[in-house]
Amino acid sequence: MTDRPDRDGGSGPEQLLAIARRVMALECEALTRVSEQLGDSFVEAVQVLDGCTGKAIVTGLGKSGIAAKKIAATLASTGTPAFFLHAAEAGHGDLGVVSKGDVVVALSYSGETREVNELIPRFKLMGAPVVALTGNPRSTLAGLSDCILNVHIPEHDWPFGLVPTASIAVTIAVGDALAVALIVKRGIRAEDFAFLHPRGLIGRRLLIRVDELMHSGAEVPAVAPDAGFREVLMEMTAKRLGVACVVDGERRLLGIFTDGDLRRLLERNLNPLELTAAEIMTPDPKWIAPDTLSTSALHLMEANAITSLPVLDGSMTLIGIIHMHDIIKLETSR
Repeated sequence: MTDRPDRDGGSGPEQLLAIARRVMALECEALTRVSEQLGDSFVEAVQVLDGCTGKAIVTGLGKSGIAAKKIAATLASTGTPAFFLHAAEAGHGDLGVVSKGDVVVALSYSGETREVNELIPRFKLMGAPVVALTGNPRSTLAGLSDCILNVHIPEHDWPFGLVPTASIAVTIAVGDALAVALIVKRGIRAEDFAFLHPRGLIGRRLLIRVDELMHSGAEVPAVAPDAGFREVLMEMTAKRLGVACVVDGERRLLGIFTDGDLRRLLERNLNPLELTAAEIMTPDPKWIAPDTLSTSALHLMEANAITSLPVLDGSMTLIGIIHMHDIIKLETSR
């Protein structure tokens, strides 16, 4: 394929798919290259933003302005107060949103966008440090900034080098990386994130507790420690959760028996019909409290390669079972 699309014979289905794949391949290559060239300046940028006592002011023009809007939105949604400042409108009064304690993130791939560069000295007069995302570390913007994130890629924006594609993709990706690094550095929890998304599916999922999803009452598969193997299987089959909890007379959890335990038991060539629940159970299983967020339950299950968790109250009494599917299905049922 040439660098210039064939206007006469390049519009067939195969040619169009080839164009789409080339664009995506170039963007993938660009993302890999930029990720590999991240270094101390990225760490410095995270530290500058983490030390911000005001807002992150993200500015740009044109397609870089659109990328700036996205980065500002991502920062704001993940706990970093952020505001998009249109570089052209800033000179007509919008500069008033910048105040002491703010940090500026300035976007310009060329680093020579006049409207952006004219703002930098004014940001400096206000005491706002400037983090630049630019593809030209020798540009005017780079020279004016306190911290430079180099998003340069050798072959970008095919065809013609005029339509921002890969260059914008890597710029947005670096912005995402900054936002996520700040989440981790600040120890932001799932519930903190949910607080910022009260009306969306993400917020509803993150704020739902275990006791809102768990199976309780007669739905809980439970057997006594002296129950025979056949009784354990019947309980597992009837409750259809792939697990049976072994409890004492006061419903305190003694152990658990799962589908996986059944397979391992049969592999040992034992006669399970002669065994009791106490003999085949896994003692001291993982469990969770009812007021725990469902996302924490999901993480615990994933970390331990299990699909169900007994739910115990403050007296360590079995009150429910939560299954991984109960949490996952929230994506489609709410």
